Amino acid sequence: MAVDPVSGSSDTAAASGIYVTQPTRTPSQSLDSEAFMKLLVTQLQNQDPSSPLDTNQMIAQTTQLAMMEKMTSMDSTNTENFALQMRMAAANLVGHTVNYLDKDGATKSGLATSVSYEGSVPVVTVGDQKIPLDSISGVVSPAPATTV
Repeated sequence: MAVDPVSGSSDTAAASGIYVTQPTRTPSQSLDSEAFMKLLVTQLQNQDPSSPLDTNQMIAQTTQLAMMEKMTSMDSTNTENFALQMRMAAANLVGHTVNYLDKDGATKSGLATSVSYEGSVPVVTVGDQKIPLDSISGVVSPAPATTV
C-alpha cells in the first residue's frame, strides 16, 4: 500500500488549512450567568492565600446573580404577556368598526373582518386593507340588533 508524503511547510498548511481567514470573535455586550461564573472562578483561582475571599462578599455576589437571572426571566415573561395582550386586543376588534390612519395620514374607518398574527404586531383586515394594530386609532361598538 502506497503512502502519500506529508509536506512540512507551515505556510502551505496555513494557506490550505481549515481557516482561509482568521475567525473573528464578537464580544458579548451583556453579563449573563455564565460570564459571572467565569469571573467568580477566576477570582477564586487567583486569590491571595493569605487573605481569602470574604464569604459575605461571595454570598452578596451570588445573590446579585440570582436577582439578575430573575429580572431577566421577568423581562421575557413581560414581553410574552404584552404579545398576548396585543393578540387579544386585535381579536376583540373583529366585527367592530375601526378608525385608522392610511398611508397619507387621512383618518378612515371600516369593519374589521379578520386578524393575522404572522408578524410581531397583529394585522387587522379592514375591507381590502391590512392595518397594523398600532395604526388603529379608534373602535366603535357594533349597533345592537333591533327587533320589531
